[in-house]
Amino acid sequence: MPSEAEVTTPPSQSPRFSERVQRALGDLFLRKAVRFTADRLRDARAKAVVEKPDFDTLRSAGRRIRTETIANLDHHLSTFRSNLERAGGTYHTAADREEAARIVVALAQSRGVKLAVKSKSMISEEIHLNAALEAAGIEPLETDLGEWIVQLAKETPSHLILPAIHKSRAQIRALFEAHAGHPLAEDTKTLAGYARRYLRQRFLVADLGLSGCNFGVAESGSVAIFTNEGNGRLVTTLPRIHVVMMGMERIVPTLADLGTMAELLPRSATGQKLTTYLNILTGPRREAEIDGPDELHVIVLDGGRRRLLGDPELREILHCIRCGACLNVCPVYRQIGGHAYGSVYPGPIGAVLAPSLVPDDPSLIPLPEASSLCGACTEACPVQIPLDSLLVRLRHDAVKAGRVPRLQRLGQRMGAWFLAGPRRFGFAGWIGRKLLRRGSKFGPLGAWSQARDLPPAPDRSFRDQWKGGEV
Repeated sequence: MPSEAEVTTPPSQSPRFSERVQRALGDLFLRKAVRFTADRLRDARAKAVVEKPDFDTLRSAGRRIRTETIANLDHHLSTFRSNLERAGGTYHTAADREEAARIVVALAQSRGVKLAVKSKSMISEEIHLNAALEAAGIEPLETDLGEWIVQLAKETPSHLILPAIHKSRAQIRALFEAHAGHPLAEDTKTLAGYARRYLRQRFLVADLGLSGCNFGVAESGSVAIFTNEGNGRLVTTLPRIHVVMMGMERIVPTLADLGTMAELLPRSATGQKLTTYLNILTGPRREAEIDGPDELHVIVLDGGRRRLLGDPELREILHCIRCGACLNVCPVYRQIGGHAYGSVYPGPIGAVLAPSLVPDDPSLIPLPEASSLCGACTEACPVQIPLDSLLVRLRHDAVKAGRVPRLQRLGQRMGAWFLAGPRRFGFAGWIGRKLLRRGSKFGPLGAWSQARDLPPAPDRSFRDQWKGGEV
């Protein structure tokens, strides 16, 4: 792990993507911490793949399941709703983020809820649920350790599965000491012990439990939650009301399909054969049961997803199972971390999903540019989403809509002009060799060459060498 003496201020949530990136690049601890954790997750996945000889077959099966599900999504959602309600649960639909937050707040207010304990939920982050609850006088409390850390820091998660990878142990101790009001030792056991003792007291007095949902199972009306911390079970069984937040695409048709995902997701996310806890919840507590909520509500969010269903290319992004594998191999994410994206969903998946869900948000429009198009994300994706192709598609859409900076548009026009004929192309090569010889003295190349060596400029072009018989 990088030295904690290098800790600097985390990147701010500036509305400008370029400013967020510059702040992240200037934070040495952030960059080292993200690379350190991403390397561990990437290596763990690689080991898990080697240990599973038929992993490619498993990926193909996962892709088939997701493709069939998204192609027939309304049917599977209808089946899920029928079976959920048959089991005693209540099904809600939310067209947008504001409506989803209103549903949760209305449920909580009508039942006199003062404290809502939360298990990890990307949808709750997407709809800014904590702010909505606080505005209504209801305390939201994150109980996943990483989520609680970023809540105390008044920040957002920086990774899909490890929300606090950008925090050092010293920073976490400072947050916990401010919360506790007394000094704490800096070792992991002490810090985790403090979090455990405090959170368990709160589980016992909360009236509402909020959780995410990895998958809804259509044939049984069940919700499946994968977690490596026991807080997930406490959130979903102790409070008298359990509210599940689910994106409309997070459905699998059958329990057998869930079994495939139970093998695919952990291996891709953390390199585990199985997550520590796999909870499959079907309806609220029954009369003879001693554990479980009196009420189970599932809120299914559209939030721009239905619009993507009508696009044969972009609908592929709805196949995502939120494992985070693409983040761990992405050379851009590994340098800037999650906050620079300004979205709940960072990395390659966020660079496609975020601007697709909210196409009019100017702060998200540049995200598809945050990629080298190396294809590592596509190669790592457990359900074979062609992320690099989707990034190119969104770049094309931005150019077509005139939503790229003027200087970039000028550069693209110049590039098209130079590529329109052999003489122009040769002239461009001559200019390129001149600029390459200047190296760091030339603006864009100067920034590029700060972290890498420029190749030496040849005296003559390849075409001239070919004509002269030199190659």
